[in-house]
Amino acid sequence: MTLATPAPDAERVVPHLLERLESAWERSDALFALLDEDGLLERGIPLRHPPIFYLGHLPAFAVNQVLRGVLGRPALDARLDELFERGIDPPADGEPAPDAVDWPPLARVLAYRDAARAALREAAYELPARAAHDELARDGRILHVVLEHELMHHETLMYLVQQLDHAFKRPLETSLGAVTPAPADLDARAPARNAVSIPAGEVTLGAERDAIAFGWDNEFPSERVEVPAFTLDSRPVTIGEFLLFVLDDGYSDPRWWTPHDRAVLDKRRRIAPVDWTRTPDGWTVRTLFRDLPLERVAAWPVHVSQVEARAYLAWEGRRLPTEAELHRAAFGTPQGHERRFPWGDDGASCAQLVCDFHTLHPRPVGSTPAGDSAFGVAELVGNGWEWTSTPFLPRAGFRADVRTYPGYSADFFDGQHAVVFGAAWPTDRGLLRRSFRNWYQVHYPYAFTTFRGAGPV
Repeated sequence: MTLATPAPDAERVVPHLLERLESAWERSDALFALLDEDGLLERGIPLRHPPIFYLGHLPAFAVNQVLRGVLGRPALDARLDELFERGIDPPADGEPAPDAVDWPPLARVLAYRDAARAALREAAYELPARAAHDELARDGRILHVVLEHELMHHETLMYLVQQLDHAFKRPLETSLGAVTPAPADLDARAPARNAVSIPAGEVTLGAERDAIAFGWDNEFPSERVEVPAFTLDSRPVTIGEFLLFVLDDGYSDPRWWTPHDRAVLDKRRRIAPVDWTRTPDGWTVRTLFRDLPLERVAAWPVHVSQVEARAYLAWEGRRLPTEAELHRAAFGTPQGHERRFPWGDDGASCAQLVCDFHTLHPRPVGSTPAGDSAFGVAELVGNGWEWTSTPFLPRAGFRADVRTYPGYSADFFDGQHAVVFGAAWPTDRGLLRRSFRNWYQVHYPYAFTTFRGAGPV
């Protein structure tokens, strides 16, 4: 087959995006290598497929988006293109039936992955020739879609792996970082959690399409929002603080829960965060490769669902902040202008936030004071996605602009999902742009989601 002559755009954009994809694929391979073959078939989270689905889903997404969706090529493998096309969205309550899929042999999935990558490398240079009449081919937009989808699923894979029995894992030193927490991250003490006063001011939510190299449909268009004065906790809630709520029978006290939320927790027999286990010797907290005594990680941010966060804050007499309030606290300044990041306009480093697989676990809150915002609020980006009270809904002027993936956002505009803000330890630094939005179902407890309280001035 004769390939189209690369346009100037291809000489610049396509090789750069392919290089980033190669890096993402390298990380994907390292993450799947953390599991043995049996572990790839284990369904550690009943609301999700086993890891082997994601091993096939990532290449299938590239096939269905680029090769078939934009370039109109035939199926790479019709059965696998369809089998791995889409995962499970966790239901609002209850759990799906046990996984009954007859998954293909691992060797076939790996061969499919390799064939998909090879085909994408070759086909990518056809995109610039279509740029004049196809928005998805312009500036490598569809390659951005594939790249960021891959990066986001690295995080999905990490919380799936964390929930699997540790016997299925290969606890080896990897290029991703050490597999056990460093001594400095254990037995730490958290700094005080104070209410910081944030003055009223305007924030910019979202972005204009021509202002950033790539954004998802829910990031557009931008809007200016006036935020009244409020107070915000100086740091996220810790595991040790949440333990006090558990010990105060917070999970059984109807004052802190709606009847529906309480019914969902009862159905799932939850009496504490999903990562916690009560043993004869006390509580333990699950990390990627081992369960640790709670007191050793008491200063880490707690991971809970939105309904658990709301219950805890009701117990404290506080509330969840809105998406706009967290934007104001993170990117606003007393002088009135907005920063690119909480700490300023320069790129991020390990000293400023916990993300991008610098560790394989959260760090104690307050570990990155160089990342504080202009108002002195810590960890607004990194170390855990933060729950907001804002439902995940479209902004005025929303347009589902990826025709090959029209449901990316729209499928979740159902009132059951809420915006989360910031980033977590496996969040790729490429997703740290100010307009990026993430969201989860409000009862979903498995993601690396934490929270902090807000209130009146």
